[in-house]
Amino acid sequence: MNSTLEKRADLIPSEFDLYLFHEGTLLEGYNILGAHVMTYEGKEGVRFSVWAPHAKAVSVVGDFTNWDGRENHLEMIPNSGIWVGFIPGLKEGELYKYEITNANDDKNLKADPYAFFSELRPNTASVITRLDQYKWNDKKWIKNREKVESYNQSMLIYELHTGSWKKKEDGGFYTYRELADEVIEYVVEHGFTHIELMPIMEHPFDLSWGYQITGFYSVTSRHGSPQDFMYFVDQCHQKGIGVILDWVPVHFCRDAHGLGRFDGTPLYEPAESKRADRPLWGTYNFDFTKPEIHSFLLSNLAFWMDMYHIDGFRIDAVSSLIYLNHDNPQHEKLFNQFGGEENLEAIEFIKKANEEMFKRYPGVLMIAEEATDYPLVTAPTSAGGLGFNYKWNMGWVNDVLKYMRLHPSDRRYHHNLLTFSFFYAFSENFVLPFSHDDVVHGKKSLLDKMPGDYWQKFANLRLLYGYLMTHPGKKLLFMGGEFGQFTEWKELEELDWMLLKYDSHSKLQTYFKELQHFYQMNSSLWRLDHEQEGFEWIDPDNHDQSVITFMRHGKRKGDYSIIVCNFGAEVYEDYRIGVPATGSYIELFNSDSVEFGGSGQINEAAISVDNEPAHNQPYSMSIKVPPLAISIFRKVTKKRKRGVIKK
Repeated sequence: MNSTLEKRADLIPSEFDLYLFHEGTLLEGYNILGAHVMTYEGKEGVRFSVWAPHAKAVSVVGDFTNWDGRENHLEMIPNSGIWVGFIPGLKEGELYKYEITNANDDKNLKADPYAFFSELRPNTASVITRLDQYKWNDKKWIKNREKVESYNQSMLIYELHTGSWKKKEDGGFYTYRELADEVIEYVVEHGFTHIELMPIMEHPFDLSWGYQITGFYSVTSRHGSPQDFMYFVDQCHQKGIGVILDWVPVHFCRDAHGLGRFDGTPLYEPAESKRADRPLWGTYNFDFTKPEIHSFLLSNLAFWMDMYHIDGFRIDAVSSLIYLNHDNPQHEKLFNQFGGEENLEAIEFIKKANEEMFKRYPGVLMIAEEATDYPLVTAPTSAGGLGFNYKWNMGWVNDVLKYMRLHPSDRRYHHNLLTFSFFYAFSENFVLPFSHDDVVHGKKSLLDKMPGDYWQKFANLRLLYGYLMTHPGKKLLFMGGEFGQFTEWKELEELDWMLLKYDSHSKLQTYFKELQHFYQMNSSLWRLDHEQEGFEWIDPDNHDQSVITFMRHGKRKGDYSIIVCNFGAEVYEDYRIGVPATGSYIELFNSDSVEFGGSGQINEAAISVDNEPAHNQPYSMSIKVPPLAISIFRKVTKKRKRGVIKK
């Protein structure tokens, strides 16, 4: 290496980049930090750059040095805390780490925080990798994403754990390319619009599901190379499927090669142990008082957008970012400088991240997994909000699953669990998630939560999915739910695909496909998802029979659907509901269709409207209501003369 920084001005970050890094606003830190293949003074090699302000010395080690740190010393840029250097002759694919000598002359080997790739666990070295050689073919998708307003579009998200969707015969993982060849067509066939991947950033422990990360810039090597993952995203886009990543900015692994005490001091984590520790998970919190941490995480968001063309993020554990004591069972409570429990610096970061993402990437999805009643999560920061564009409605999930577990004869006493969500359904832009969290740790699968005998379990689940698809808000389903995975999720095994050999499961899958495609084709079910005008009660109060009736409205006049959900086990042959217009209505969808595994209690003929007011509507009609089922009606028009339900 050259010995003086003055001779290598083209190796070190610009003064402006350094300023942004220390200000906490650098969005392209991955270009100036980490390992980058380049040509310098006519020699091919690799430039290394790492932030370690309290280190006494930093060396790059690897097979090329026999992991001996006495060579390849980096030099610190004055007053920056950043160490840089160039090693000629190194090529892509070499393993490396930083040997960091702390103030006590102790030496520790650390993976590169900005590494683009890592060894397959249990090995922990970083891998010199180029990301600029993949040829993308999704220009049309990206251009369209920037123009389309997602609020007014259908959104059906398939939550996927890449390690357990399917396994090879020897128990090995599918590669990203193999997943692309199988998952994408499956997702398209089922009518989903997006795939949400549980964290695919590098992590040491399979059972953490990726939520305890060591390599925030490194796509996990379990399924192949960065280029393989680029292929997966590219293929998704070419088939019209968006890709959302789970992103975890609240904490990180304590593993020795990771970010913890990176330069011999608490660098990425707070110095005070009770603020650094997250005992429930055995991890460290990020220190949001340091602007360099803001730059690290902001750059990470931009990195996945720029390098992998990701369409958005589901931000994990936002409640734990907002509140110092949320999900943090320590004996001594933490408080901010004003005596409150809010993590003010983390809130500042959240707002900054959302502002920067929407400014830089029009159309990006920023979805908060937020479990409290913190206000204005999806309001713009200019209006005092956190600035996300979506929030998981976990309150709705908890209420509706609690309700569905009840025997139908007991549901009349808990009717408010069905209807309470409509008091706040438009206070935020909600996603309704039946996620992995709902089907693990003894909670049972969605199907197994349902009460009653075998037939009733499937009928209840069909009804639940129908209610999901007609309730205001975007939708998310964890893999396996679409065909009735009977056991709860097992992260080390593939889904129980053999269930599709059984009639009830194959019919449930058919139902789910038909339901999803029906949802897609009827804009009244999604066009005004986040506006009060998109929903209207007909009858919310029939707790004795456990039936609710409501309308979903589209943008155009006359574009509405009438939804009847019977959460009871009885059939009603002559059930009267109010309707807004004269003429006749047809039943377009019925979850009790025989083809779906139901009992066949459907409304076959068009239903004439009577001049009899009901339910605050000027007219009414009498319909057959099937047991444990959802029925959807539309008004007959010249274009819509008869139903398309399955008999």
